[in-house]
Amino acid sequence: MTKRYHLFEFEDQPWFPDFLRQNMMDFLRFSISKLGVYEPVVPLLAELFHKSKQPSILDLCSGGGGGIQGIQQLLANHLQQPVNITLSDKFPNIPAFELIEKESGGTINFIAQPVDATNVPEELTGCRTIFSAFHHFNPTVARSILTDAAQKRVPIGIFEGAGKSYLEIIAALLFFPVIFFFITPFMRPFRWSRLFFTYLVPLIPICTLWDGCVSILRLYTPQHLQQLTASIPANNYTWQTGKLKHKSGLKIIYLIGYPV
Repeated sequence: MTKRYHLFEFEDQPWFPDFLRQNMMDFLRFSISKLGVYEPVVPLLAELFHKSKQPSILDLCSGGGGGIQGIQQLLANHLQQPVNITLSDKFPNIPAFELIEKESGGTINFIAQPVDATNVPEELTGCRTIFSAFHHFNPTVARSILTDAAQKRVPIGIFEGAGKSYLEIIAALLFFPVIFFFITPFMRPFRWSRLFFTYLVPLIPICTLWDGCVSILRLYTPQHLQQLTASIPANNYTWQTGKLKHKSGLKIIYLIGYPV
């Protein structure tokens, strides 16, 4: 699949109920964490970490914080040193962030105020990351996010837990409903609304399934990412993009940028 289709996603709509959005993000966080989807990106993160002037990570567009705890542990083991991470989002999922902060013992914290990834405040330092969210942005906004990092000379890593194929869409259609049925009672933080809107009125699985399939169609391929970065005015800043493979067979599209 080479073309990008910027179709409608429920999660992006300002009128979409926040409690449904949070429950959808909880599902993504649970799934990504259990599968360890982003394990292959650790060497790339280590490279960015070394190039950052601040020994920490500022995670943008954090959503529900999917997989960030596993990434932190793997990166800390790889670097043989503690790694502090700050979660942020334009629409912060405070309950999810509080849970992650508690479970991490405070080594993962969060910013409760909205953070715009296209204009990150100067006081928010550290290597920037975006996991599973870059596809939400149209090319103009996506380029602005990358430009902000390049012009402020901050390393940034973009990671998407899919390879953009029709087979991934078919797999989502086949397996997402079954996965929802079995794992919903075990997701945290516990919400009665999650049970009601999964089993009785299945809005959460329906909206998540739609958004998941559309997300694959929205993904930027490495070729798209090369085109985006080619038009960014920044001296002595370099970009790398490509695909990685998870042990399960899942693909990961990545883009990293850093000052040289």
